[in-house]
Parts: sequence; structure tokens; C-alpha cells
Amino acid sequence: MLYIHGLGHFHPENVLDNAFLESLDIGTTDEWIVSRVGIENRRTVLPLDYIRDTKNSDLRAVREAQLYTVAETGAHAARMAIERAGIAIADVGMVIGGTSAPDNCIPAEGQAIAKELGLEVPAFDLQSACSTFGLHMHMVDGMGESAPDYVLSVVPENITRVTDYSDRSTAVLFGDAAVAAVISTKHPARAKISSTTFGTSPAGCMDVLIKRNGYFTQQGSRVQKFAIKKMTELYRERRAQVGDELIYLGHQANLTMLRSVAKRCEVTTERHWFNIDQFGNQAAAGAPAVLSQRWDDVADGERIAMVVVGSGLSWSSLQIDF
Repeated sequence: MLYIHGLGHFHPENVLDNAFLESLDIGTTDEWIVSRVGIENRRTVLPLDYIRDTKNSDLRAVREAQLYTVAETGAHAARMAIERAGIAIADVGMVIGGTSAPDNCIPAEGQAIAKELGLEVPAFDLQSACSTFGLHMHMVDGMGESAPDYVLSVVPENITRVTDYSDRSTAVLFGDAAVAAVISTKHPARAKISSTTFGTSPAGCMDVLIKRNGYFTQQGSRVQKFAIKKMTELYRERRAQVGDELIYLGHQANLTMLRSVAKRCEVTTERHWFNIDQFGNQAAAGAPAVLSQRWDDVADGERIAMVVVGSGLSWSSLQIDF
């Protein structure tokens, strides 16, 4: 059994609303964006003037332009998670990082985050694109009693740094976010992860891609069909095991896609949790950030199915019981 002692999230202060994207003159409008992906706002670590003036045309300039490093956004989320867990930073015995767009090839972002927090503990990265948070939970659960008392999982996703703002098909999607969790296989907590799965289909690994020093690209139609099919399958598997409807918390990639899965699985509106409309596609940070935003309000007895797909092609599912 794996327990979540605290979740934390961070969204940078700069807001990318649809009016701003429309002002870039890239052939998009608020109506077009909302009808296609259901997103109204997003957050970015980049200055708005930088995006307006350059459309992020030279990725070499991002490092100087960004307001936060990947490690800094991760550390912000980590501090919230640690405070909610009611432990001291020194109680953390391991840091696992994971991001789709790291600042550096080496060192691992987990190590950079540990340095930000002043921790001298084993730190490393486990990354599988948007399925990274579920991968972390699956792997630590498998460690059992060999895991430290408290493990810190941190998933910072600053994807606007690798977004081409001259391409309307991707410019409208992404928002930056970081999420963190204090987890334990030894110490019980109110939230427990009673089931985890993780899998991949490497035949499709090039369908969602960020090349080194390149932009995010994807085979959109093919990936969306895969995502709808796989998330539907994962949610139905979780529901079949418990014999009752769970809260549906899916990959925050596209509101139209999320609602398609909800319809197929007959999930009622109030049992479908999302934040993509106000924060955009936050890659691996999206689904857990939704839960972190509701952390203090989740009722006892709730059961949540967090089902996510990502590049790889990868997928993960978690059943989280309160």
C-alpha cells in the first residue's frame, strides 16, 4: 500500500489567455480555441513580451528569458506538499524528479530540486512524459518496505519553453505547472493509493515528440484516438474492480477529449474533475495538480481514478482512496 501524505502544486503568475494568443495573429480566435480544446487560460514561466516579440522562435534564448528554472518551479510545489504532509524537509529520504523538458541533460532535475530544498539524499529522475506521476507512484509502491520513510515525487512541466508560438495547433494548448507529492509505503495517511498500473506501446513512441533543442510536436489525430480509447479502458478497469462509479480524473490534454471519455464511461458532470479550461495542458503535472487544488476539500470515502496517457506511448492509472 502506498500513502499520500501531502500534495502540492505551483502555477507561475503570467497568464496566457485566448485574447493574448489571438493578438499574436497566428490565425486563431477565442471561439476557435474553446470549440476545439476547451481552454480559456494557461500559465507560463515566460514573459508575455518575450512571447509577443519573438513567438519563441529561438529556443536558445529561452534560458535567459524564463522567469523560473524547472528546479525552482518543482521546489515551489514540493514545499507545499511537505507543509501539507506535516513533516520537516529533513524527513524526506529520497527525491524523484521527472519532466518532459528539462533545463539540462545532466544533472537530473531531481538532483537540482533536492539542491533547491537543501537536501542531501538519493535523488534521480524517472520520466515517461505525461504518465510520469503515475510512473513514480507505481515504482515506489513496488519498492515496498525498502523505500525510505518519506519519498518526495516532483513533476515540473514548463512546456511553454518548447512551444512554437507561430504554430496555432500547439500554441493554444500548453500551460506550465509543477506538482509534488510526499508519499510513503510505511506510514499510513488519509489518502492511500490502493492500485497502480503502468504500461507502454513503444511502436508509437515517435507520435509525441520533443527533439533535443526542438519544439513539441505530435501526430494529433492519431494520438487523440489512442488517448480516448486507452483512458476509457483504464477507467472501466478501475470501476470494474470497485463495482461503483469513481471520480474521473483524466489527462489534462484537451477538454473535448476528456468529455468524450466521460461520455463513454457514463461519468456524471459532478464526478468529472478537471482544470484544463483555466490552466491548459500541463503535461504530466496536469492530473495530479487537479487533485492538489482540491486537496483540502476531498470528502472522506471518495475514490478517484486518475488515468493518464503520454508519449512513449505510455499510460498509467491510479486508484486513490480517501
